[in-house]
This record gives sequence, structure tokens and C-alpha cells, in this order.
Amino acid sequence: MNFLAIDYGARRIGLAHGDSEIGIAMPAPAAVEADPEARFLHIENEIKMRRIGTLVVGYPVNMDGSHGYKTREVDAFIEELEKRFGLPVVRVDETLSSYEAESGMSAKRKGGRDARSRQKHRATGEIDSRAAAVILQDYFNSTFGF
Repeated sequence: MNFLAIDYGARRIGLAHGDSEIGIAMPAPAAVEADPEARFLHIENEIKMRRIGTLVVGYPVNMDGSHGYKTREVDAFIEELEKRFGLPVVRVDETLSSYEAESGMSAKRKGGRDARSRQKHRATGEIDSRAAAVILQDYFNSTFGF
């Protein structure tokens, strides 16, 4: 089965894909369009192109296990996904996924993490899509034993 992971943000939505047979999550182009409707169209195109059967959404849980305002925002986003696409949605704790994605990127660059480089990667949604890949890989590892 093919999965699409989503790292929701109000301006950028990170995306990653993978299938349960191989168990490897790969970043996909992030939905960074200015218009929210265009971001949903971007997601729809990914779903169709990759023949997605399940959505895996990063779910914001505070470090103490509680849920905050961002959780309500993501819940509303998930409701819209379910309404539009009719696919099952799995919520996965996204704690530290963006940090892990950004840390992995900075380790690959000489000179470490400079502000200009971080800003460039954030604007393109690359960090968001890498965070979605971390979320999906965590899901594969815990669900399918990869």
C-alpha cells in the first residue's frame, strides 16, 4: 500500500511518500503555494500520481503529552483531508520531527547551520518534507517493523 505523509504548517505543507512493502520514506515536493486551495490541489495531485491509499499526518503533541492550540488546527486540517479525499488518516506523533530533519540537513553541509541556509530550505519546504519523511519512517518502523 502507498502512503503519503503530511507535516502540516499554515504556510507550508511538507510531504513524503513510501510504500509498506519497501518501508522507506522519501520526501516529495512540499505544498508551498500561497493560496490554501492551491496547497490542497498540490496534495490531491500527489495522491493521484502516487496512488496513495493512506495519509499519515504528523500530530503535534507537547513534550509532556498534552495537546495545545496547534493540535486543534491539525484536527481541522485532518477533517478537511478526510472530506476531500475520503482516505484513511493515521495520526503520528511529530515531536521533534522538524528538528531531526533540520539536524540531518545541517550535518551534511560544511560549515554547519547558518541562518541564510536554514531560511532558504524553509522557504522551499525542503525541511517540511524531510520532517514528513521522518514521520512516515517512524510510522513504518513502528507499524511494519522496518
